[in-house]
Amino acid sequence: MGFFVFLPLILPLTAVPIARLTEQHLHPRGAARLMTVISAVMAVCSVLCLGLIGVVGTAQIPGNPLPDSWSDPVVRHALPYHETVGTAAMWLLVLVAFTCCRTVVRHLRVRSRARRALAGLPEGPAGGPAGGPAGEEGLAVLPDRNPYAYALPGSPGRVVVSTGMLDGLAEDEREALLAHERAHLRHRHHRYLLTTQLAACVNPFLRPLQAAVAFSAERWADEESAQAVGDRRITARAVARAALVSHAAPAPGFAAFAAPAAAQPGPVPRRVAALLGPVPTARNWPPAKTPAGLAAMVAAAGTAASALCALNAAVALLVVLKAVTPL
Repeated sequence: MGFFVFLPLILPLTAVPIARLTEQHLHPRGAARLMTVISAVMAVCSVLCLGLIGVVGTAQIPGNPLPDSWSDPVVRHALPYHETVGTAAMWLLVLVAFTCCRTVVRHLRVRSRARRALAGLPEGPAGGPAGGPAGEEGLAVLPDRNPYAYALPGSPGRVVVSTGMLDGLAEDEREALLAHERAHLRHRHHRYLLTTQLAACVNPFLRPLQAAVAFSAERWADEESAQAVGDRRITARAVARAALVSHAAPAPGFAAFAAPAAAQPGPVPRRVAALLGPVPTARNWPPAKTPAGLAAMVAAAGTAASALCALNAAVALLVVLKAVTPL
Protein backbone atom coordinates (compact mmCIF):
# COMPACT_ATOMS: atom_id res chain seq x y z
CA MET A 1 0.00 0.00 0.00
CA GLY A 2 2.71 2.46 0.97
CA PHE A 3 2.29 6.19 1.14
CA PHE A 4 -0.05 6.13 -1.88
CA VAL A 5 -2.98 5.12 0.29
CA PHE A 6 -2.93 8.61 1.81
CA LEU A 7 -2.95 10.45 -1.53
CA PRO A 8 -6.74 10.28 -2.13
CA LEU A 9 -7.17 12.25 1.09
CA ILE A 10 -5.22 15.23 -0.27
CA LEU A 11 -5.71 14.91 -4.04
CA PRO A 12 -9.03 16.84 -3.87
CA LEU A 13 -6.81 19.92 -3.63
CA THR A 14 -6.13 19.46 -7.36
CA ALA A 15 -9.80 20.34 -8.01
CA VAL A 16 -9.64 23.72 -6.28
CA PRO A 17 -8.48 25.61 -9.44
CA ILE A 18 -11.33 24.24 -11.57
CA ALA A 19 -13.80 25.21 -8.85
CA ARG A 20 -12.61 28.81 -9.19
CA LEU A 21 -12.29 28.92 -12.98
CA THR A 22 -15.14 26.69 -14.10
CA GLU A 23 -17.53 29.55 -14.86
CA GLN A 24 -15.08 30.73 -17.52
CA HIS A 25 -15.25 29.05 -20.93
CA LEU A 26 -17.74 26.44 -19.74
CA HIS A 27 -21.52 26.22 -19.84
CA PRO A 28 -22.97 26.08 -16.30
CA ARG A 29 -24.70 22.81 -17.18
CA GLY A 30 -21.39 21.16 -18.03
CA ALA A 31 -19.68 22.79 -15.06
CA ALA A 32 -22.24 21.45 -12.58
CA ARG A 33 -22.04 17.94 -14.01
CA LEU A 34 -18.25 17.88 -14.21
CA MET A 35 -17.67 19.09 -10.66
CA THR A 36 -20.35 16.81 -9.23
CA VAL A 37 -18.68 13.77 -10.81
CA ILE A 38 -15.25 14.87 -9.54
CA SER A 39 -16.65 15.40 -6.03
CA ALA A 40 -18.40 12.04 -5.94
CA VAL A 41 -15.38 10.06 -7.19
CA MET A 42 -12.92 11.75 -4.85
CA ALA A 43 -15.26 11.37 -1.88
CA VAL A 44 -15.67 7.62 -2.53
CA CYS A 45 -11.89 7.22 -2.84
CA SER A 46 -11.37 9.11 0.43
CA VAL A 47 -13.80 6.84 2.27
CA LEU A 48 -12.22 3.73 0.78
CA CYS A 49 -8.73 4.77 1.82
CA LEU A 50 -9.81 5.67 5.33
CA GLY A 51 -11.35 2.22 5.60
CA LEU A 52 -8.18 0.54 4.33
CA ILE A 53 -5.97 2.48 6.74
CA GLY A 54 -8.35 1.65 9.58
CA VAL A 55 -8.37 -2.08 8.80
CA VAL A 56 -4.59 -2.27 8.53
CA GLY A 57 -3.97 -0.31 11.70
CA THR A 58 -6.60 -1.85 13.95
CA ALA A 59 -5.84 -5.40 12.82
CA GLN A 60 -2.72 -5.19 14.99
CA ILE A 61 -4.65 -4.31 18.15
CA PRO A 62 -5.16 -7.33 20.47
CA GLY A 63 -8.78 -8.32 20.94
CA ASN A 64 -10.00 -6.84 17.67
CA PRO A 65 -12.82 -8.75 15.91
CA LEU A 66 -10.75 -9.24 12.74
CA PRO A 67 -9.07 -12.62 12.05
CA ASP A 68 -5.94 -13.22 14.11
CA SER A 69 -3.91 -13.92 10.98
CA TRP A 70 -4.43 -10.29 9.92
CA SER A 71 -2.11 -9.19 12.73
CA ASP A 72 0.55 -11.69 11.72
CA PRO A 73 4.12 -10.31 11.57
CA VAL A 74 4.09 -10.90 7.81
CA VAL A 75 1.13 -8.56 7.49
CA ARG A 76 2.76 -6.00 9.77
CA HIS A 77 5.87 -6.06 7.61
CA ALA A 78 3.92 -5.74 4.35
CA LEU A 79 1.49 -3.12 5.67
CA PRO A 80 3.50 -1.21 8.28
CA TYR A 81 0.93 1.14 9.78
CA HIS A 82 0.83 1.94 13.46
CA GLU A 83 -2.32 1.19 15.39
CA THR A 84 -2.66 4.89 16.26
CA VAL A 85 -3.08 5.73 12.58
CA GLY A 86 -5.63 2.95 12.13
CA THR A 87 -7.62 4.00 15.20
CA ALA A 88 -7.66 7.63 14.03
CA ALA A 89 -8.88 6.50 10.59
CA MET A 90 -11.70 4.50 12.16
CA TRP A 91 -12.80 7.47 14.27
CA LEU A 92 -12.72 9.66 11.17
CA LEU A 93 -14.93 7.14 9.39
CA VAL A 94 -17.39 7.27 12.27
CA LEU A 95 -17.38 11.06 12.12
CA VAL A 96 -17.90 11.01 8.33
CA ALA A 97 -20.78 8.56 8.64
CA PHE A 98 -22.43 10.66 11.34
CA THR A 99 -22.04 13.90 9.37
CA CYS A 100 -23.38 12.37 6.16
CA CYS A 101 -26.35 10.80 7.94
CA ARG A 102 -27.14 14.10 9.65
CA THR A 103 -27.00 15.92 6.30
CA VAL A 104 -29.34 13.43 4.62
CA VAL A 105 -31.76 13.38 7.57
CA ARG A 106 -31.86 17.18 7.70
CA HIS A 107 -32.48 17.35 3.95
CA LEU A 108 -35.32 14.81 4.14
CA ARG A 109 -36.81 16.45 7.24
CA VAL A 110 -36.93 19.87 5.58
CA ARG A 111 -38.55 18.37 2.49
CA SER A 112 -41.09 16.51 4.61
CA ARG A 113 -42.01 19.58 6.65
CA ALA A 114 -42.34 21.70 3.55
CA ARG A 115 -44.60 19.13 1.88
CA ARG A 116 -46.80 18.83 4.96
CA ALA A 117 -47.12 22.62 5.07
CA LEU A 118 -48.17 22.68 1.40
CA ALA A 119 -50.44 19.62 1.56
CA GLY A 120 -53.71 21.56 1.80
CA LEU A 121 -52.66 24.44 -0.42
CA PRO A 122 -54.10 24.54 -3.94
CA GLU A 123 -51.73 24.92 -6.87
CA GLY A 124 -51.50 28.31 -8.50
CA PRO A 125 -54.20 30.31 -6.69
CA ALA A 126 -55.52 33.30 -8.53
CA GLY A 127 -55.86 36.79 -7.21
CA GLY A 128 -54.25 37.94 -4.01
CA PRO A 129 -52.19 41.03 -3.44
CA ALA A 130 -49.43 39.82 -5.76
CA GLY A 131 -51.66 39.08 -8.69
CA GLY A 132 -49.84 35.76 -8.99
CA PRO A 133 -50.35 33.53 -12.01
CA ALA A 134 -53.45 31.41 -11.83
CA GLY A 135 -53.62 27.75 -12.61
CA GLU A 136 -49.82 27.38 -12.83
CA GLU A 137 -49.13 23.67 -12.46
CA GLY A 138 -47.00 22.79 -9.44
CA LEU A 139 -47.02 26.36 -8.11
CA ALA A 140 -47.67 27.14 -4.45
CA VAL A 141 -48.10 30.81 -3.54
CA LEU A 142 -47.82 31.36 0.21
CA PRO A 143 -49.43 34.41 1.84
CA ASP A 144 -46.21 35.55 3.49
CA ARG A 145 -44.75 39.07 3.48
CA ASN A 146 -41.20 37.67 3.68
CA PRO A 147 -39.87 37.47 0.09
CA TYR A 148 -38.57 34.06 -1.00
CA ALA A 149 -38.89 31.54 -3.81
CA TYR A 150 -37.48 28.03 -4.05
CA ALA A 151 -37.93 24.69 -5.76
CA LEU A 152 -39.30 21.91 -3.56
CA PRO A 153 -38.16 18.55 -5.02
CA GLY A 154 -40.39 15.51 -5.02
CA SER A 155 -42.77 13.53 -7.18
CA PRO A 156 -44.06 15.85 -8.37
CA GLY A 157 -41.92 18.82 -7.42
CA ARG A 158 -43.45 22.20 -6.63
CA VAL A 159 -42.38 25.80 -7.01
CA VAL A 160 -42.92 27.68 -3.75
CA VAL A 161 -43.08 31.46 -3.82
CA SER A 162 -44.30 33.99 -1.29
CA THR A 163 -46.59 36.90 -2.01
CA GLY A 164 -43.85 39.13 -0.62
CA MET A 165 -41.55 38.02 -3.43
CA LEU A 166 -44.21 38.40 -6.12
CA ASP A 167 -45.09 41.87 -4.84
CA GLY A 168 -41.51 42.99 -5.38
CA LEU A 169 -41.32 41.87 -9.02
CA ALA A 170 -42.87 43.08 -12.23
CA GLU A 171 -45.01 40.75 -14.34
CA ASP A 172 -42.23 39.75 -16.74
CA GLU A 173 -39.84 39.27 -13.80
CA ARG A 174 -42.32 36.90 -12.14
CA GLU A 175 -42.34 34.83 -15.31
CA ALA A 176 -38.53 34.67 -15.19
CA LEU A 177 -38.64 33.65 -11.54
CA LEU A 178 -41.06 30.77 -12.19
CA ALA A 179 -39.06 29.60 -15.22
CA HIS A 180 -35.92 29.59 -13.07
CA GLU A 181 -37.48 27.45 -10.35
CA ARG A 182 -39.06 25.07 -12.85
CA ALA A 183 -35.58 24.56 -14.33
CA HIS A 184 -34.32 23.53 -10.89
CA LEU A 185 -37.06 20.92 -10.69
CA ARG A 186 -36.77 19.72 -14.28
CA HIS A 187 -33.03 19.10 -14.06
CA ARG A 188 -33.15 17.83 -10.45
CA HIS A 189 -30.54 20.26 -9.21
CA HIS A 190 -31.19 19.17 -5.62
CA ARG A 191 -29.36 15.93 -6.42
CA TYR A 192 -26.26 17.81 -7.52
CA LEU A 193 -26.39 19.94 -4.38
CA LEU A 194 -26.90 16.99 -2.03
CA THR A 195 -24.13 14.95 -3.69
CA THR A 196 -21.59 17.73 -3.27
CA GLN A 197 -22.75 18.43 0.28
CA LEU A 198 -22.11 14.79 1.19
CA ALA A 199 -18.75 14.88 -0.60
CA ALA A 200 -17.76 17.94 1.42
CA CYS A 201 -18.76 16.07 4.59
CA VAL A 202 -16.41 13.26 3.61
CA ASN A 203 -13.45 15.45 2.69
CA PRO A 204 -13.29 19.17 3.64
CA PHE A 205 -10.99 19.82 0.66
CA LEU A 206 -14.06 19.32 -1.56
CA ARG A 207 -15.94 22.30 -0.10
CA PRO A 208 -14.85 24.66 -2.90
CA LEU A 209 -16.49 22.28 -5.37
CA GLN A 210 -19.68 22.32 -3.31
CA ALA A 211 -19.88 26.12 -3.53
CA ALA A 212 -19.01 26.06 -7.23
CA VAL A 213 -21.72 23.50 -8.02
CA ALA A 214 -24.31 25.55 -6.10
CA PHE A 215 -23.37 28.61 -8.16
CA SER A 216 -23.36 26.63 -11.44
CA ALA A 217 -26.81 25.24 -10.68
CA GLU A 218 -28.16 28.77 -10.24
CA ARG A 219 -26.45 29.89 -13.46
CA TRP A 220 -27.87 26.85 -15.26
CA ALA A 221 -31.36 27.78 -14.12
CA ASP A 222 -30.71 31.42 -15.06
CA GLU A 223 -29.91 30.40 -18.64
CA GLU A 224 -33.01 28.22 -18.82
CA SER A 225 -35.10 31.11 -17.51
CA ALA A 226 -33.62 33.57 -20.01
CA GLN A 227 -34.37 31.16 -22.84
CA ALA A 228 -37.94 30.66 -21.61
CA VAL A 229 -38.78 34.37 -21.36
CA GLY A 230 -36.79 35.25 -24.47
CA ASP A 231 -34.86 38.14 -22.89
CA ARG A 232 -31.70 37.79 -20.82
CA ARG A 233 -32.08 41.31 -19.42
CA ILE A 234 -35.44 40.46 -17.87
CA THR A 235 -33.93 37.51 -16.03
CA ALA A 236 -30.94 39.61 -14.94
CA ARG A 237 -33.27 42.31 -13.63
CA ALA A 238 -35.37 39.71 -11.81
CA VAL A 239 -32.30 38.17 -10.13
CA ALA A 240 -31.03 41.57 -9.02
CA ARG A 241 -34.38 42.78 -7.73
CA ALA A 242 -35.11 39.50 -5.94
CA ALA A 243 -31.74 39.70 -4.20
CA LEU A 244 -32.46 43.25 -3.06
CA VAL A 245 -35.86 42.45 -1.58
CA SER A 246 -34.69 39.17 0.01
CA HIS A 247 -32.39 40.78 2.57
CA ALA A 248 -34.49 39.49 5.48
CA ALA A 249 -35.78 36.27 3.96
CA PRO A 250 -34.87 32.99 5.67
CA ALA A 251 -32.91 30.48 3.61
CA PRO A 252 -35.28 27.62 2.72
CA GLY A 253 -32.54 25.02 2.23
CA PHE A 254 -33.30 24.30 -1.42
CA ALA A 255 -32.25 25.75 -4.75
CA ALA A 256 -33.51 29.33 -4.45
CA PHE A 257 -34.02 32.08 -7.01
CA ALA A 258 -31.76 34.62 -5.30
CA ALA A 259 -29.90 34.24 -2.03
CA PRO A 260 -30.08 37.20 0.37
CA ALA A 261 -27.72 39.89 -0.85
CA ALA A 262 -26.49 40.62 2.67
CA ALA A 263 -25.48 37.00 3.19
CA GLN A 264 -23.88 36.42 -0.23
CA PRO A 265 -22.64 39.64 -1.83
CA GLY A 266 -20.64 37.87 -4.56
CA PRO A 267 -22.71 35.30 -6.50
CA VAL A 268 -25.68 37.52 -7.39
CA PRO A 269 -23.62 40.25 -9.14
CA ARG A 270 -21.72 37.55 -11.03
CA ARG A 271 -24.98 35.98 -12.15
CA VAL A 272 -26.34 39.34 -13.29
CA ALA A 273 -23.11 40.12 -15.15
CA ALA A 274 -23.23 36.74 -16.87
CA LEU A 275 -26.83 37.30 -17.96
CA LEU A 276 -25.97 40.72 -19.36
CA GLY A 277 -23.14 39.14 -21.36
CA PRO A 278 -23.28 36.79 -24.33
CA VAL A 279 -24.93 33.38 -24.20
CA PRO A 280 -22.38 30.82 -22.96
CA THR A 281 -21.19 28.28 -25.47
CA ALA A 282 -22.67 24.81 -25.05
CA ARG A 283 -19.35 23.10 -24.31
CA ASN A 284 -18.86 20.60 -21.49
CA TRP A 285 -15.06 20.93 -21.42
CA PRO A 286 -13.08 24.18 -21.54
CA PRO A 287 -10.51 24.81 -24.32
CA ALA A 288 -7.14 23.24 -23.54
CA LYS A 289 -5.13 26.46 -24.05
CA THR A 290 -6.96 28.41 -21.35
CA PRO A 291 -6.48 28.58 -17.57
CA ALA A 292 -9.82 26.81 -17.13
CA GLY A 293 -8.73 24.07 -19.54
CA LEU A 294 -5.48 23.54 -17.64
CA ALA A 295 -7.37 23.48 -14.35
CA ALA A 296 -9.82 20.92 -15.76
CA MET A 297 -6.95 18.67 -16.86
CA VAL A 298 -5.32 18.97 -13.43
CA ALA A 299 -8.62 18.08 -11.74
CA ALA A 300 -9.15 15.13 -14.09
CA ALA A 301 -5.60 13.90 -13.45
CA GLY A 302 -6.12 14.25 -9.70
CA THR A 303 -9.39 12.34 -9.89
CA ALA A 304 -7.81 9.55 -11.94
CA ALA A 305 -4.82 9.38 -9.59
CA SER A 306 -7.14 9.24 -6.58
CA ALA A 307 -9.08 6.34 -8.08
CA LEU A 308 -5.89 4.46 -9.06
CA CYS A 309 -4.31 4.94 -5.63
CA ALA A 310 -7.43 3.72 -3.85
CA LEU A 311 -7.73 0.73 -6.19
CA ASN A 312 -4.03 -0.12 -5.83
CA ALA A 313 -4.23 0.03 -2.02
CA ALA A 314 -7.37 -2.13 -1.96
CA VAL A 315 -5.85 -4.75 -4.23
CA ALA A 316 -2.60 -4.81 -2.24
CA LEU A 317 -4.50 -5.28 1.00
CA LEU A 318 -6.66 -8.06 -0.42
CA VAL A 319 -3.64 -9.92 -1.83
CA VAL A 320 -1.70 -9.76 1.46
CA LEU A 321 -4.66 -10.71 3.64
CA LYS A 322 -5.67 -13.54 1.33
CA ALA A 323 -2.13 -14.92 1.48
CA VAL A 324 -2.05 -15.07 5.29
CA THR A 325 -5.67 -16.12 5.87
CA PRO A 326 -6.05 -19.89 6.26
CA LEU A 327 -8.63 -21.57 4.03
